[in-house]
Amino acid sequence: MKDQFYQYIQNLQDQICKGLEELDGVAKFREDLWDRPEGGGGRTRVIENGSVFEKGGVNISAVHGKLPDSMQKLFNVGEADFFACGLSLVIHPKSPMVPTVHANWRYFEMYDDNGKVINSWFGGGQDLTPYYLFEEDATHFHQMCKTACDKHNSDFYPKYKKQCDAYFWNAHRNEARGIGGLFFDYLKATEEQTMEDWYHFVTEVGNSFLEAYLPIVAKRKDLPYSAEQRTWQEIRRGRYVEFNLVHDKGTLFGLKTNGRIESILMSLPPHVQWHYDHHPVTGSEEEKLIRILENPKNWI
Repeated sequence: MKDQFYQYIQNLQDQICKGLEELDGVAKFREDLWDRPEGGGGRTRVIENGSVFEKGGVNISAVHGKLPDSMQKLFNVGEADFFACGLSLVIHPKSPMVPTVHANWRYFEMYDDNGKVINSWFGGGQDLTPYYLFEEDATHFHQMCKTACDKHNSDFYPKYKKQCDAYFWNAHRNEARGIGGLFFDYLKATEEQTMEDWYHFVTEVGNSFLEAYLPIVAKRKDLPYSAEQRTWQEIRRGRYVEFNLVHDKGTLFGLKTNGRIESILMSLPPHVQWHYDHHPVTGSEEEKLIRILENPKNWI
């Protein structure tokens, strides 16, 4: 399974980078190959200063070795060997009319002293963070998520949409990071679902990503915007940074397992602002977004 999924994310990385480059029309991804001293490594690809995308990363990694003490506590296990691979992406567009997007699809195994797999699971999802709310875009993104889920189980979309709203919650701000999408973790073999079934589900979601995101970018990338709207985008990016550094489990896992710091922090946008006690103007489009983020909405 680990070889099958790693091959999949290598191919998916190529497809996503190609789609983003074609839409940008100017910038190309820079590639860095890196090795982790304890075992494994990855392929980081970063795009910067394009006509559409200000900064973005589409990274894959496959790491293995002894499970660090901090991860043993998190998983409530003793000493164990592990393998983890995944694709993680964050795209920060230049225009405040185009939403930031994040996605991740991953697979994890743990082994006993004889190298036998004693636990394995999939995780991942995809979510959208707009700066100005176009409801039809939110509906489109969620519809693509639902379509992918419904091919496997009609219960998946409402369940994983709810988990996404709960996970991407900036508790210290009492608001969502964005308008959500899907989030799932610890997808393990059961009587109803084999690991092969979960593989087909997770890859279905991964394959839906470009169709979920690129049409939104194409529709909004040429809209005019003001300096004030750009400032609002940078203030909201600050909340994005806060979530990733305070709450995000993927960032924590990378830091605790001696991952490559440049790859882990590629999710951070290049230009951000923090204004003291900032509040949008009453009745404005900016306030409209905040009201939605305070109470996650069903878009379908």
